[in-house]
Amino acid sequence: MTLEKKRPSPPLGVKGRWWTEKRKNAFSGYLFILPFFLLFAVFGLFPILFSFQLAFFKWDGLNEKVFVGWENFQLILNDALFWKSLYNTFLIGIMGTLPQLIVALVLASALNSRMVRYRHLFRVAYFLPFVTSIVAVSVIFSIIFSSNPAGLANVLLSWVGISPIHWDTSEWGVKIAISVMVFWRWVGYNTIIYLAGLQSIPRELYEAAKIDGASVLQQWRHITLPMLKPVVIFTVFLSTIGSLQLFTEPLVFMGRNLREEGMTVVLYLYRDAFNQFAFGTASATAVVLFIIIAAFSVLNVLLANRIGKGGGL
Repeated sequence: MTLEKKRPSPPLGVKGRWWTEKRKNAFSGYLFILPFFLLFAVFGLFPILFSFQLAFFKWDGLNEKVFVGWENFQLILNDALFWKSLYNTFLIGIMGTLPQLIVALVLASALNSRMVRYRHLFRVAYFLPFVTSIVAVSVIFSIIFSSNPAGLANVLLSWVGISPIHWDTSEWGVKIAISVMVFWRWVGYNTIIYLAGLQSIPRELYEAAKIDGASVLQQWRHITLPMLKPVVIFTVFLSTIGSLQLFTEPLVFMGRNLREEGMTVVLYLYRDAFNQFAFGTASATAVVLFIIIAAFSVLNVLLANRIGKGGGL
């Protein structure tokens, strides 16, 4: 008979009990996502909090900050140019976004049709403007909408008997040129999103509708639109926020002139910060814009929930 030697149990220190395998895995997971939060804290969260603080100070970027309370907000709210920039932002947003979403929906429906050949080629072609450099796009559109009578847009207008337009100085000329630029750049992006939504609709629904004698228009109204409703709400949501942050297109189109005909809210705060070195009023403008975007976001969510409960688009 052999006596089995009893294996001594390992010492259980406080550290050994705490550092379990589960905690090791959790710690390694947090290490993997730590770089994102560090970068977000430095380049995202800190500028936001600093802007909120700076909105209550007068600061030119070099000297000491001076606390002025609500004075910066009073300055911008009593400035006619701020309201003009807000009006321009909404008007250009509507002119550039609303037709864009409608045309994108039509294009996506055409690309989803089996009657269209070379659909992959068209998808790439429509998406190209989105990945093209915005500076290159703005330069090309500046040439197209040149105020010179030999500019492409003025030449086309002359064919229908319309006199040349000063696109970079007239009230509506600037807005139309920037709106066309925004439309051209984003219509392909929204087309691809709508196309993905259309392709997620089961084909069996259309086949059943055809058997029941539904026309193409009835299929579109009773199947396509209701099934595509979440995607439409998503694109409207993103387009609304994007139009309120419009900056690059008007900046590159107008150059350093920053005329009030094409001044948007973001251009207004950019002019305050980097042309006039009034970082306090620029931050106050950013806070007001943040509140406007938050209000529109809440309104979009409420409308989306209401539409979802009502069952209509």
